[in-house]
This record gives sequence, C-alpha cells and structure tokens, in this order.
Amino acid sequence: MYKQTLIDATKAGAAELMRFFNGTFTISNKEGINNLVTEADHASDKAIHSVIKKVFPDHGIVSEEAAEIISDSEYKWIIDPIDGTVNFANGIPICCVSIGVEYNGKMLMGAVYNPILNEFYFAEKGKGATLNDKKILVSSKTEVLKSCLVTGFPYTYLDMPNGPLEVFSRLIRKGIPVRRLGSAAIDLCWVAAGRFDGFYEHQLNAWDSAAGFIIVEEAGGKVTNLNGDVYSPYQPGIVATNSLIHNELVEWVKGNVS
Repeated sequence: MYKQTLIDATKAGAAELMRFFNGTFTISNKEGINNLVTEADHASDKAIHSVIKKVFPDHGIVSEEAAEIISDSEYKWIIDPIDGTVNFANGIPICCVSIGVEYNGKMLMGAVYNPILNEFYFAEKGKGATLNDKKILVSSKTEVLKSCLVTGFPYTYLDMPNGPLEVFSRLIRKGIPVRRLGSAAIDLCWVAAGRFDGFYEHQLNAWDSAAGFIIVEEAGGKVTNLNGDVYSPYQPGIVATNSLIHNELVEWVKGNVS
C-alpha cells in the first residue's frame, strides 16, 4: 500500500506539472533572488497531499511549499512538488516531482518523476532501483579525472571558504566535466542510472534529496555528507557517486586534491 500510494501521489503531482508546463501561470519569489514558486508548485503540492492524506491521514508530511504536518506516526513523507522550478518556469524540461517516504528516521522508499521526459525513478530499501520499471545501476568509472560530474549552486551564493565556486573551479581547471542541470533530484537519479559518475552540492534541503538519495544507494552507489560521513537529508551538503570514485571525490570537494 505504501508503494502504490507513493506512485499515485507522485503521478498526481506530475499531472499538475504537465497541466501547467509551457502554459500560463503565476510566479512569485521566495526569500533570495530567483528562488521561485509557481502556481504549478502549489497545485502539485495540493494534489500530492490529497492522495497521501486519503490513505494515511495520520502520517507526517514535510513539503517545500506547505507547512509541516507533525504527527506521532513513525512515517513521514518528504515532498518537493516541483524540483527544478526555475527550469519549469522557463520551459526547460529538466524538472520533476520528488517524494521520499521515511520510516522511523530512515528512508524507506523514494520516487522521482519527470513526466516531460517520461522518466519515473523508484527505489525501495533493499529492493534495488528502477527507471520505468527496469533495473538501473550506477556507472563503473574508477577515477575522478575520467568521470562526468554534476553539481548545483545556491541562488544566494554563500561566500564560504572552499565553497561551491572554488570546488567547481578546482575540478574544471583539471578538465573534469562538471554539469549543472538545476534539479538535485534529477542529478541524483542520473547518478543512479549511470549517466553521471558523481554529484556534489553544498546547500540542499531534505525535499531536494530524500528520494534521490535512496535511489542512488539502491542502484549500488554511495551517498555521504561533504566530509564523507553518514548522510542525512536534514543537513545541507551531499556527495553521491557510483561508490568507486567516492572517497576520491570527497577529497576533491574537501580541497585535499588540486
């Protein structure tokens, strides 16, 4: 029932994404420059909540676009109704619905759906990861220098030592391709599918990574914080890889390789 509800909720949100994509909708700005929220984000969020609350009215919900629903239940749904809102608002088809299901503090399953590209990613703890119901696995690259990486930047740049621009510069000056798609959930899924060998980002929220995090792990990858320690979606930094380049990429991100 949990899996089917997750699938139904993800598809309900995606239907709203498609209804508005390349159409007319209102756009407003949250705190920080280019931190957009659209009419479609709210419509997707409402549709997702409706599916979940109908089946599991006592579960907790954390969503980017709504107040947290706190519950005594050990289950929590972590929702990004549209990840990649700036892309969505500009008609760029790299955006998705992302929903993770947490049980007793641990990720149980996750779904990420880009209906524009017709890519539905799903993973359940201990059961592997799929793209459109076909098993996916991470890549087999063994060196960062031969890898294709992906990252993201905060809209309000945090001028921190060894921050996003410094790490990006360090990698690209060595000729390492580093892409920037604008959707952390898709970045993670494309690592899981073997399209990218690694992903790192300094500033994420739980709804950005909760679903993609378990999809990477179930596809055979590794996910940690920026220091290489145990990952939690409730802290900002992440490194996700095919596992083979993980320790080396962490050292690049930490500034120990130049």
